[in-house]
Amino acid sequence: MSFGGIIDATLVAFVLQAIIPVLLAAIGGLICERAGVLNVALEGLMLIGAFAAVSTSYFTGSWAIAVVVAALISGAASLVLAYGSVTRKGDAVVIGLTLNLLAVGSTGLLLKALFGVTGILQSDRIVGLPSLFGPIDPSGIPLIGQALATSTIITLLALAAVPATSWVLYRTTIGLRLRGVGENAEAARTLGVDSAKLQYLAVIVSGALCGLGGAQLALGNVVQFAEQMTAGRGWIAVVAVMLGRARPYPTLAACALFAVTDAIGFRLQAQGLPSQATDAAPYVVTLAALIVTRRHFRLRHAYA
Repeated sequence: MSFGGIIDATLVAFVLQAIIPVLLAAIGGLICERAGVLNVALEGLMLIGAFAAVSTSYFTGSWAIAVVVAALISGAASLVLAYGSVTRKGDAVVIGLTLNLLAVGSTGLLLKALFGVTGILQSDRIVGLPSLFGPIDPSGIPLIGQALATSTIITLLALAAVPATSWVLYRTTIGLRLRGVGENAEAARTLGVDSAKLQYLAVIVSGALCGLGGAQLALGNVVQFAEQMTAGRGWIAVVAVMLGRARPYPTLAACALFAVTDAIGFRLQAQGLPSQATDAAPYVVTLAALIVTRRHFRLRHAYA
């Protein structure tokens, strides 16, 4: 099934692969935003998760252990942001940018120290994520078959995270308190809410989700680690949170915008379009959407 030689089962599979790492990081950023902590370290936390997943899979031969370690390591790394911004009251943007730079430098250094290579680590010892359907091959299903065949357990977790996050934020006591802390931490404290504890929790959960996104990127989409392989996906996640105004379903839509544009750009590149144009297209479209929605938001409030 195809549309003009562009929309077909392969494109749908590519969109699903592209959206999952960004979506996980965006959900993490959304939770932080609701708690009143701006997390611009999503890029670095994803990169740390990708390296942790690949190196653990390399040494243990287990994708399951690799996924758990990726979430734990990225969650632990996010404590730098939590301590600096929540406990020490530092600038979250500066701390987040520093964490991003630290991730790039440390993963490159460890790649050389542990494996003796630079650039890309590829090995038969790296065990990738298996298909969610195991021995069953759903690739024969029209349009969505290839997407289902390439789905992993992290794919399922990412898609489930959207309604789960919405339910927690709007239907539970902890979600109400989290949103209250994000709106006014001082007021929340006067009502007996431990705002620092909730903010720490939000940042750690955000880090763990970024770790899962990195694991999907390194062991699901490809089975290797490359320096700076996140390639701006963390920043796209930050923009997705802004586009979605820190709400789960609009944030999902913003991530889908990036994934669809990325997938179509990749397809058009195969048909002869310059790679520079197709590589830049997702970022240009996302930035344009951000500008348009922010302008609409300002105009609406100006005439309200």
